[in-house]
Amino acid sequence: MKHVSQIPPIGILANPASGRDIRRLTSKALVFPTVEKVNMIERLLGAFGAVGVQKVVMMPDVVGITAGLTRAIDGHRADRGQPWPQVEFLPMQLRHDASDTAEAIRRMRAAGVAVIVVLGGDGTHRVVASECGDIPLATLSSGTNNAFPELREATLTGLAAGLLASGAVSVGEAAVPNKQLRVRVGEREEIALVDVCVTHLDHVGARAVWEPSSIAELFVSFAEPDAIGLSSIAAMLAPVGRNDWQGAWVQCDGATSSVLAPIAPGLVVPVPVAAHGLLLPGEPRPLRCLRGSLALDGEREIELNGREPASVTLELDGPRTLDVRATLAAAVRHGALRRPLATEMPA
Repeated sequence: MKHVSQIPPIGILANPASGRDIRRLTSKALVFPTVEKVNMIERLLGAFGAVGVQKVVMMPDVVGITAGLTRAIDGHRADRGQPWPQVEFLPMQLRHDASDTAEAIRRMRAAGVAVIVVLGGDGTHRVVASECGDIPLATLSSGTNNAFPELREATLTGLAAGLLASGAVSVGEAAVPNKQLRVRVGEREEIALVDVCVTHLDHVGARAVWEPSSIAELFVSFAEPDAIGLSSIAAMLAPVGRNDWQGAWVQCDGATSSVLAPIAPGLVVPVPVAAHGLLLPGEPRPLRCLRGSLALDGEREIELNGREPASVTLELDGPRTLDVRATLAAAVRHGALRRPLATEMPA
């Protein structure tokens, strides 16, 4: 384990907009409140402090996370509880869109963070993954579509992240690789972590996809039957695991049947299906439909004009994520959680 002064900082990216999109109107998705995000970060700080992490860098915001956390830090300091790491809010100009997340991750990389804890849904993690390089991500669900991030108590995620940063557990023991989908439309390239949906909707608009009749094609890196979101369409036809080497595709245009799928919270609907099959790594699959828009991890991002060639390719070298269970198990094997018994000094 590294000496306390040598432990690199940890980054925290809490998307202030996650858990607040239009699916609160089109389905039964819950609003994920700011106060709960603050509480999750407090639990992370407690776990970090327990294993010696001295510094955290965070993206600022104007919706209440920064203000709420600042109050919590002041209160914790006054209570003289177990020390928390110093929290530094990145000095950056906010644009109040996804570019804030991308800029924050670039600054965290420059600050030398050992791991980045992400609070958000699939869309947030997609933006983080596009900028994080080889820095492992510790994922926490706080969005709508949460197929990629884990639904886990923040204290345990924080403990695992702190053990990785401190060197008590190696990156090889703690982090696992993920698949991703690379989208090419003309000269433009983007990635998706879970699914790419081709829709007949001409404009990006409200971004979310909730109407099954608008779906033309779907590509997934993995599709698990207990996940909410568009990937559930593929999962209800032929599940593909996160650790499987292949992905899957579904064609909806020209449907001859349908499949029931939970495409949003409380929204289990029949989705038209014409054909489906495996998506093999490294083999670009051209889009059949070149007019409409592309949704990446559940949110429409790219408008198709019908003139530019477009394809989706499954890649096996996506972002690395922290395996909390494996990290804690390795820490136990190494005795990293053992501490000498504190004794009182004689009077």
